[in-house]
Amino acid sequence: MYVGALECDVLLGDVHSLKQKRSVVRPVLAELRRFEVAAAETGHLDLHRRAVIGVSCVAADAGHVRSVLERCERLVAARPELQMLSARHRMLGPGDE
Repeated sequence: MYVGALECDVLLGDVHSLKQKRSVVRPVLAELRRFEVAAAETGHLDLHRRAVIGVSCVAADAGHVRSVLERCERLVAARPELQMLSARHRMLGPGDE
């Protein structure tokens, strides 16, 4: 079993409140979940123009996990209302503790 995680640090465009931030982030999370991954806003919860979007995937094949997380990263990067500041991948597999 392989577990992969992706953290996307993003800057939001014309957002002036936490309510507006949620209205931008929530559809992104819903779209990510179509890849059958877990997705949530995991950081910068109190800042209205920044967000960290966390995505995780579990599969029997490491290549599949990598592929899914790369597609998720491309989806977030392609959103016009978001500017990707950084993306970090992590992978755990058999033998990792």
